[in-house]
Amino acid sequence: QVDTHIHASSCMNQKHLLRFIKRAMKRHLDEIVHVEKGKEQTLKEVFETMNLTAYDLSVDTLDVHADRNTFHRFDKFNAKYNPIGESILREIFIKTDNRVSGKYFAHIIKEVMSDLEESKYQNAELRLSVYGRSRDEWDKLARWAVNHRVHSNNVRWLVQVPRLFDVYRTKKQLANFQEMLENIFLPLYEATVHPAQHPELHLFLEHVDGFDSVDDESKPEHHIFNLDSPLPGNWVEEDNPPYSYYLYYMYANMTVLNHLRR
Repeated sequence: QVDTHIHASSCMNQKHLLRFIKRAMKRHLDEIVHVEKGKEQTLKEVFETMNLTAYDLSVDTLDVHADRNTFHRFDKFNAKYNPIGESILREIFIKTDNRVSGKYFAHIIKEVMSDLEESKYQNAELRLSVYGRSRDEWDKLARWAVNHRVHSNNVRWLVQVPRLFDVYRTKKQLANFQEMLENIFLPLYEATVHPAQHPELHLFLEHVDGFDSVDDESKPEHHIFNLDSPLPGNWVEEDNPPYSYYLYYMYANMTVLNHLRR
């Protein structure tokens, strides 16, 4: 059995996540896990600001399970990734790039991997996100995976690219769509041609199977992709390119990448 297309941050069931958080509260209460307005906070202080103790935590208070209300509601679906409705807990426990360098997230995924290996005939294809906001995202993700030894013969990685160019462009984080494409694909070309320049990424890519393009598919599109559409370097407006535009340029880059990696 292979469970495909599961987001890594939801690969554990809620009881597993609950046990893991309670265990962390017992063993790592005094570890600095978060920085709030320039002030470092320990795990104990984080939970104190939320008026929570280990005894208050339950499957119901975590509230990370999908139900019928999440179907066709991307906002409610996304909210389920925040344990107890708190984005700070998501950042601490199920993110790769945080104050503890993704240590907790790596540990819980390794526990899931261990369960899969024990069951012998179960495999999973887990998704991690690369956003295309900066050129070093791939190296950070690969460093997390390699340093924490997050790998298993029963697991392959799929990388999802959220279609959020409009958000980054509005915040002036990107100059044009070409910059987003370069942030996503240039590090992969470099790691393929010159592995010594990106040693962790070179190792990580051995376990990556493919890409996915994700977003709220209920959002209306204001553009149609045709011959008159601007090239990525000329797409500077704050509107999002259509789904087909994203897919075409991802496909074109993946074709080149696959030829390079043969």
